[in-house]
Amino acid sequence: MSRFREELRVIPKFARGLAAILYIVVAGILTLLMRYGNDDPGIRATPVAAKMAIPPLVPLVLVILILLIGYVYGDAKRRGMRYVMWTWLAALVPDGIGVILYFILRDPLPSTCPKCGTFTPAKFTFCPHCGTPVKPTCPQCGKAVEHAWINCAYCGTTLPAPSPHAG
Repeated sequence: MSRFREELRVIPKFARGLAAILYIVVAGILTLLMRYGNDDPGIRATPVAAKMAIPPLVPLVLVILILLIGYVYGDAKRRGMRYVMWTWLAALVPDGIGVILYFILRDPLPSTCPKCGTFTPAKFTFCPHCGTPVKPTCPQCGKAVEHAWINCAYCGTTLPAPSPHAG
């Protein structure tokens, strides 16, 4: 399965269903308005191509916004963040700025402890349940280091070379 499809699965079924229902309702209303709204001079002056394009395209903006808010809900919950707060922020801050803020400020995905399987927040170096290291650490200062680092960025100690079987 592609990464994009995996990310789409984060959107709750309720949000997908709501988006589909609202698309059908809004597109239907706009279709009726374009077809039978001849009393309005603005609609009467609208070109035929625009009358055909407006009903299917305009509701897409609403659908995309609902799906983004649903994604924020599911993704924040998956990352162990305050998902209710982020969902309200994404929904109520105008012009999609709440959604943009979420994508800028969201936490990294949690990792799984190799020993006990507990989900561990990305900022933790050791599993809070069993104490197993979930990230490599500096032997001198004990702070988390990246796999590709040669020296510790905090104390300057030369790090041991990773073993060939380490992932």
